[in-house]
Amino acid sequence: MRRVRFRVARSEDVRDGVLEGRFVRSGALKLPLDEVRLAAPCAPTKIVCVGRNYAAHAAELGNEVPERPLLFLKPPSAVIGPDEPIVLPASEEVHYEGELAVVIARRCRGVPASRAMEVVLGYTCLNDVSDRVAQKWEKSWVRAKAFDGSAPLGPVLVTPDEVAEPLHVRLRLNGELRQDGWTSSFIFPIPALIEEITSFMTLEAGDVIATGTPAGVGRLSPGDVVEVEIDGVGVLRNPVR
Repeated sequence: MRRVRFRVARSEDVRDGVLEGRFVRSGALKLPLDEVRLAAPCAPTKIVCVGRNYAAHAAELGNEVPERPLLFLKPPSAVIGPDEPIVLPASEEVHYEGELAVVIARRCRGVPASRAMEVVLGYTCLNDVSDRVAQKWEKSWVRAKAFDGSAPLGPVLVTPDEVAEPLHVRLRLNGELRQDGWTSSFIFPIPALIEEITSFMTLEAGDVIATGTPAGVGRLSPGDVVEVEIDGVGVLRNPVR
């Protein structure tokens, strides 16, 4: 199943639906895809992000590979949907980071790795937009990672029965391939991440785990168009302002 959230015409009301080919079905309503505006496919209470989950990405920034998952948070206000503009903060160096996002199905706590996939609703694309200047001086990364619009999410939520790991994660900037990785390269696989996070934190339905970015991160500039693509999930496209 390919779940979506969308708006119709000029309305700001967000509806839930299912993508069926080039149509969106919501109850008895069936609309052509080009007549709706896709929103982020879930409304998380929080995004739990994983840093340095690809060894090559840790190396490119001169960092060690962590012994345990390196975690940080993004708030709901960071989320924007497909085709919404990324408004850059006042910084000299803001980077893209294409990632696989795992969406949680139900409220959960203390989930062992052996049962972790039972709480996964599905997958989508995420861009962990990051202010590298702030990241260098602020240890908590709040200004670096949690600013408004720093978590583009979408375009659809694909249930696990429709895709199989490993998943192929790519990012293009203005049509040029910049990141190209596979989830088989994770240092900490999805079940291990869920076990670690839920050992101390309750996850709610719709919460997101951003699983980390492959090597190839780089700078965003006004006028850019950035696309995160995951095979079987789709393409998350956002202009940059």
